[in-house]
Amino acid sequence: MAERYHNFIEGEWVPALDGQVQEDRSPADRDRVVAEVPRSSGADVSRAVEAARRALAGWSRTSPVGRGEILYRAAAIVRSRAESIARLLSLEEGKPIGESRAEVARAAQILEYFGGEGARLAGETLPSSRPGVFLFTVREPLGVVGIVTPWNFPIAIPAWKLAPALVAGNTVVFKPASQAPATGLELVRALAEAGLPPGVLNAVVGPGSVVGEALLGAEGVRAVSFTGSTAVGSRLYQDASRRGLRCQCEMGGKNPLVVLADADLERAVEVALDGAFRSAGQRCTATSRIIVERPIAAAFVERFVERAAALRVGDPLDEATYVGPVVDETQMESILGYIRTGVEEGARLVLGGRRLTEGELGRGFYVAPTVFVEARSQMTIAQEEIFGPVVAILEAADFDEAVRLANDTRYGLSASVCTRDLARAHRFIREVEAGVVGVNVPTAGVEFQAPFGGTKASGTPFKEQGKVAVDFYSQLKTVALRYEG
Repeated sequence: MAERYHNFIEGEWVPALDGQVQEDRSPADRDRVVAEVPRSSGADVSRAVEAARRALAGWSRTSPVGRGEILYRAAAIVRSRAESIARLLSLEEGKPIGESRAEVARAAQILEYFGGEGARLAGETLPSSRPGVFLFTVREPLGVVGIVTPWNFPIAIPAWKLAPALVAGNTVVFKPASQAPATGLELVRALAEAGLPPGVLNAVVGPGSVVGEALLGAEGVRAVSFTGSTAVGSRLYQDASRRGLRCQCEMGGKNPLVVLADADLERAVEVALDGAFRSAGQRCTATSRIIVERPIAAAFVERFVERAAALRVGDPLDEATYVGPVVDETQMESILGYIRTGVEEGARLVLGGRRLTEGELGRGFYVAPTVFVEARSQMTIAQEEIFGPVVAILEAADFDEAVRLANDTRYGLSASVCTRDLARAHRFIREVEAGVVGVNVPTAGVEFQAPFGGTKASGTPFKEQGKVAVDFYSQLKTVALRYEG
């Protein structure tokens, strides 16, 4: 029987005020109900915001070291439940179990990292031009923060938003994605059991059009952090700006992998496969364009298509699965629509391009790994984020054209190059328009201790992860203290 989850408000697990629930079904088998979750309304958001406002004074006065110790304890709880949370993640989101285990482990690492930041939340001392005056800064919380996260990393992204927000002394109202909410609620459970006071962290489940909108408009919310589509994020950023809210948005990508003629071919193919098809391509940093220098293009395509055709597509709980289902029917139909557009616009489909329905695959939302060649930069499949296991391969005459093609998009999240030439690697790092750059590594895959975020239409200025993540969730106060005269 599916577990029933509730909202978490003021330290209590409570149903939605109007009692509505929705089923959380597995994308691998739509007849399987993984959980029942609330379908909340604006009234639930108001209740959560008020709880966060009441808890703010006490939490903000708690020592940052003490706040960090709670994060350490939460990390230990997550580690103790790692296998059950990973299984839940695979069931409700469709991610292969090996990737789910890695994501749960990453969430624990993030909690530990920001637990340590509690002892490092520092301002700075500055020389004053006035004799007898001590000039310094202190870091203070913003207040009540709204956090809205996507379904594709349902525990890692909540962890890397919640942890810096909490350690900085803010109280939080958290809205997990409706397509995979239970995993995020398990993170909330761990934080609550670790000792967070009532009201410091609140979670409300429901549609973004209802819960997200109510959170953005709620009186008393000082900042909103969002990860999701560029269309939604751009509108949210504009609305927040009009209201004077601090807003952080991590949005879409159309991430290029450039393969230069001197690259190690086998390594380049492996890098491309990982970036394009892990998590069924449902990563904002996924490789959706591969730009290959013409002298090796034929050899690369032949080997890449051969390897992609052999990838195991199937049950996310099967240890051998490389590509699981996409998250739901709406996402699947969107992906298939982009594939049809690619064919209509003249790209040549050489692999995949269809829904997989053989045997048990017919019970879920499986899209075959798909490869287009002879793509051109102005094509829809080379410009718009598809968010599925689809990659377009473009050819470039030389390095300069490869970089030009890489930059020929409104997005600027991640980019990688495969090369043995150190000089060209450094040129690529300098010239490519992306917030995250790799050399001989996939476009996808970031480290929690390093800043993460994009340029152009991929993100707003505040970065996530690493020690700079706290910058968004805190404000500096400058103090001049006369100690003489």
